[in-house]
Amino acid sequence: MTEHEHTHESHPEIVKRLKRAEGHLKSVIAMIEAGKPCLDIAQQLHAVEKAIINAKRTLIQDHLDHCLEDTVGALPREQRQSIDEFKAITKYL
Repeated sequence: MTEHEHTHESHPEIVKRLKRAEGHLKSVIAMIEAGKPCLDIAQQLHAVEKAIINAKRTLIQDHLDHCLEDTVGALPREQRQSIDEFKAITKYL
């Protein structure tokens, strides 16, 4: 694997989510252009935003679960606490 090739098992699912969000975003643009009610548009924008946030969160968690683990390797229990806490706190991003 080269520096530019960096894939995880979650990547196809992330791409699927982002493509779905892309479709919804195009729909939002069409709604605005068609003069649809602001409430409807805001609801759709919220859905797009959540989809992107969830894709980002999945990407970050997957990266931490695999790349960080590969970097730090097996650590004694007393040294793992900081790493485990870091991984846990990123769920709140």
